[in-house]
Amino acid sequence: MFDYVRKHTKIMMGLMFLLIIPSFVLFGIDGYNRFREKGQVVAKVGSEEITQTEWDAEHKSESDRLRAAMPTIDAKFLDSPVARYAVLERMVHQRVLSNAAASARLTTSDARLARELQNNPTIAALRRPDGTLDVERYRMLLGSQGLTPESFEARMRSDMATRQVELAFAQSSFSANVPADLALKAFYEQREVQVARFLAADFAKQVNPAQADMEAFYQANPALFQAPEQAKIEYLVLDMDAVRKSISVTEQDIKSYYEQNVARLSGAEERRASHILITAAKDASAGERDTAKAKAQSLLEQVRKAPDTFAELARKNSQDPGSAAKGGDLDYFGKGAMVKPFEDAVFSMKKGDVSDVVATDFGFHIIKLTDIKAPKQKTFAELRVSLEDELKAQMSRARYAEAAESFTNGVYEQSDSLKPVADKLKLEIRTVSDVRRQPMPGTKGVLASAKLLSAIFSPDSIEKKRNTEAVETAPSQLVSARIIQYTPAQTLPLAQVQQQVRDQLVKNRAAELAAKEGAAKLAAWKANPAAAALDKPALVSRDRPLNLPLPLLDAVMRADASKLPALVGVDVAGLGYVVARVNSTVAPADTQSKQQDRAQYAQWWTLAENQAYYKLLKEKFKVQMKVDRPTEKSPLAALSAE
Repeated sequence: MFDYVRKHTKIMMGLMFLLIIPSFVLFGIDGYNRFREKGQVVAKVGSEEITQTEWDAEHKSESDRLRAAMPTIDAKFLDSPVARYAVLERMVHQRVLSNAAASARLTTSDARLARELQNNPTIAALRRPDGTLDVERYRMLLGSQGLTPESFEARMRSDMATRQVELAFAQSSFSANVPADLALKAFYEQREVQVARFLAADFAKQVNPAQADMEAFYQANPALFQAPEQAKIEYLVLDMDAVRKSISVTEQDIKSYYEQNVARLSGAEERRASHILITAAKDASAGERDTAKAKAQSLLEQVRKAPDTFAELARKNSQDPGSAAKGGDLDYFGKGAMVKPFEDAVFSMKKGDVSDVVATDFGFHIIKLTDIKAPKQKTFAELRVSLEDELKAQMSRARYAEAAESFTNGVYEQSDSLKPVADKLKLEIRTVSDVRRQPMPGTKGVLASAKLLSAIFSPDSIEKKRNTEAVETAPSQLVSARIIQYTPAQTLPLAQVQQQVRDQLVKNRAAELAAKEGAAKLAAWKANPAAAALDKPALVSRDRPLNLPLPLLDAVMRADASKLPALVGVDVAGLGYVVARVNSTVAPADTQSKQQDRAQYAQWWTLAENQAYYKLLKEKFKVQMKVDRPTEKSPLAALSAE
């Protein structure tokens, strides 16, 4: 198709004018850009789609929140396929509940939304002393999170409606004591067991496969001996650092920037004050507030008559436990450290001044300004290096949008080479081999981006070796790549994987021998229990499995308690066979925590019912996951553990 476009440029330009220009008129350029940037669909809830772009944005947002809450968290965990998939599942969960709320016509009234906002501690902190909301600070807070008041409140309404769906079901859940006690008894019941392990590794020396056996195994299992598809690529990265390298500033530019910002860069003014506080909570009665104010007014008159007694009056009368013993001294502080009325008074005074009575949510204050610490203006020489860095950073942010547009258009318009864009934007073309469809373990940077790898291994990129589109792999970071050499997935020659084939065949046959031996011993010991050669007895339960493989634990706990002792055995795939003799049952002790156990069981029951209900909702709203769940390797309990 692209070849046809290039050969018939004029014809296609005419068609594009007729088809695309009307769409700009109807939807606007922003709408067109949003359409292009939606990305592939990764999940559907009914007719509602979740795109790769939305998934990436939500994953980044979630990762940022976790990093802020837990600075020491391992970044590899956050970027793992399992963690990314968990984010997608949460997005689907939210959409399902939203659909359920809409279907049930659950809404949130203005009054309920207002109450919820009033109870939000973050928003409550934005209220003025008179109780009104500081709308400008409210907008700034939401803007820092990429939200407007309208979008935030719409999200709040949606969240409150979906909570009604979950709460309605959770609050109707009920767990009776009798079935709870029966289930808890089974869960905490202990059984004395003795174990014999028949490990595949112990039978490996008995296996010596012939060449014909290895050839037959190789032919029957080609998927085990495949080299994955891989490519040698070259790629370009446009980010803030790349843009910054292309920016040069003159000495005069830096000096002008210094003159404009020297006050800010030299630090903020700080003031030292002392105060006498007569407490009166903002929700106290009018009589209590008036009494406190009158007392503060009386103390102010005493201070006016004898200013030097301020510290002594503070020690005797101030009700601020943090400063009273220090004569009311609050030490130095800058703007933003105190409540607004207090701050306004302090920063309007001259050194040595005593304020009138100042009312705040804490009560009534008499303030004395004891010192002013003006910032020392830093010289140009002291700030030059940081000024140059800051100026370049500002210019980079301003120029990035222009460079991004040039990059995006360039890699598409001249799709057979990255060099024209690299030369124009002064970018480095990087080359790397052995790139695979899934990032290799430990891969970092742009080549760990699933989005970029998907573009690299798209049919057009593989077949035509054209540049990929400009892919956003991180905020303010665009990447385009092209394949230089492509090697499809292929079964490796037997000569190359001979040892691997032998090892796998030995492992399989050793496991078969172990299973055969274990099953034979189990049958023999059932016939003659006294002959059983078993480990020392140990107590196990469902909540304390010790080192038993889960299939064996399940068999042990399912053994008929009326027919003990009993022998059971399980084949643990690929590892061997395990036999256990269940000697006796030990009932759980009837402890004082019985009510707590029942409460815990009720929570489990509610969770199980919620999961079942959610499963029904997923079926009702036709959830489709377009991305495969990543395989999470959970090691089995070691059979060889003592």
